[in-house]
Amino acid sequence: MFELNTNNIDIFAWVILPILIFLARVCDVSIGTIRIIFVSKGIKYLATFLGFFEILIWLMAISQIMQNLTNVYYYLFYAGGFSTGIFVGILIDEKLSIGTVSVRIITRTDASKLIEGLKNKKYGVTSVDAEGPKGKVKLIFTVVNRQNIQNVIKIVKKYNPKAFYSIEDIRQVSEYLPSYEKPWYKIGLPKSFRNIRKAK
Repeated sequence: MFELNTNNIDIFAWVILPILIFLARVCDVSIGTIRIIFVSKGIKYLATFLGFFEILIWLMAISQIMQNLTNVYYYLFYAGGFSTGIFVGILIDEKLSIGTVSVRIITRTDASKLIEGLKNKKYGVTSVDAEGPKGKVKLIFTVVNRQNIQNVIKIVKKYNPKAFYSIEDIRQVSEYLPSYEKPWYKIGLPKSFRNIRKAK
């Protein structure tokens, strides 16, 4: 019976606990990465909500490390979970595609078909004539949700494959057009819920 208990302790200390530390770090760092992205985009309520769970999970993981300061084995799983969590957080951000971006396109060739192609897909387009280092160019701007970036790039490559383009994050827009509709996280509280809050 004594040997069985000893084996159980060894399995927990050398297998289960390190894995739990690793998973805890993956979770809290992933949440932290998403929280930072939300903060940068002005999504304050979700960032605050995620911050609570981030620090809660971190405290659970660090408490196990503090109880086993002489075990370098735990440090490796802690560090491994941290680096993996960053990678997972970036993947989650790419999947969520939260935010609005500005796409700037510069082309020296005729851009009429490109502009028409963007308008056909309901993207708002602003174009101006400009002067580049090698002569006259057409400067095209469009603002879209992040999940539509690849669609815009496909249109650019279809009509002006040699065009130069750049993509920049936008924190806030003055109005929402069909090409960048108001995202779910910026839609206000339901009217009935707002009325309850006012009543209080």
